[in-house]
Amino acid sequence: MNIDVKSLGKVAVLMGGDSAERPVSLMSGNGVLEALRSLGVDAHAFDPSERELAELKREGFARCFVALHGRHGEDGTVQGALELLRIPYTGSGVMASSIAMDKVMTKRIWIAEGLPTPQYRCLKKAEHAREIVRQVPDQLGLPLIVKPAREGSSFGVTKVAGYSGMNEAVALAAQFDPEVLCEEFIEGEEVTCAVLGEGDGAVALPVVRIQAPDGNYDFEHKYISNDTRYLVPSGLPEAEEAEIQRLVLQAYRLLDCRGWGRADIMIRGADRKPFLLEMNTSPGMTSHSLVPKAAQAAGMGYPQLCLYLLAGAALDTDAKT
Repeated sequence: MNIDVKSLGKVAVLMGGDSAERPVSLMSGNGVLEALRSLGVDAHAFDPSERELAELKREGFARCFVALHGRHGEDGTVQGALELLRIPYTGSGVMASSIAMDKVMTKRIWIAEGLPTPQYRCLKKAEHAREIVRQVPDQLGLPLIVKPAREGSSFGVTKVAGYSGMNEAVALAAQFDPEVLCEEFIEGEEVTCAVLGEGDGAVALPVVRIQAPDGNYDFEHKYISNDTRYLVPSGLPEAEEAEIQRLVLQAYRLLDCRGWGRADIMIRGADRKPFLLEMNTSPGMTSHSLVPKAAQAAGMGYPQLCLYLLAGAALDTDAKT
């Protein structure tokens, strides 16, 4: 990979923001900033919650590395603003970002195209009444997962084992989003698979197998604790890993993602069938994050990954032509 860093111009690393994932975004952004600077890129931190995006244009930034996570960063809103400012940015465009941020809309597209994803029930704000919530396990079985429809980093997620836990779980998820996703629980192994590139040229990185204490891959075990094990190479049978990579590439292309992304998957223990959970279009870049681990296994170090993503910054209009 031979990239002239001077040709990239002045770069803004967008980090922080005002979503629940702000602390994670700051960790990601500072990691990216340090990596890009180590390679000679003229990179600067930029927090959209503290500065107007119009300043990007006034200060002569040539492109943006989007290290924002969650609302107003990963959901198409910042991407739309950058389109209007005509400043190329990393990652997916407006529509792919907004769809992937909404787990229910993502599921609808995957289901329509025949891709496997757990059964679900979406509870609108008017459907949070106790008598409606208590009916959900009858439809999806127990245990089940309750989470906000548009949030990340395991915020507001509960594994519900019995009817009595449903109302509290829905109330917690609703603190992050009025739409609550109730999802069939898939008993088995959790893996993740990252993708780099766009369209037919997109490639899947090695699968990462996640082993969290007691199978509880929550915020603590994602970002703080060192108890979680990430296995890459995954140790999965070669054919099984190849099938997961094929499935993830199909899911990525269906959402029209570009640049990079990461799909989370559960492999059902009973029959080894993989189920797509969600697609992340602005994955974490912290010391615990999974895309850097997968890239490293494929021979691409952290700074080189950051530079590759930055060099691919684009606008929707440019990407479609």
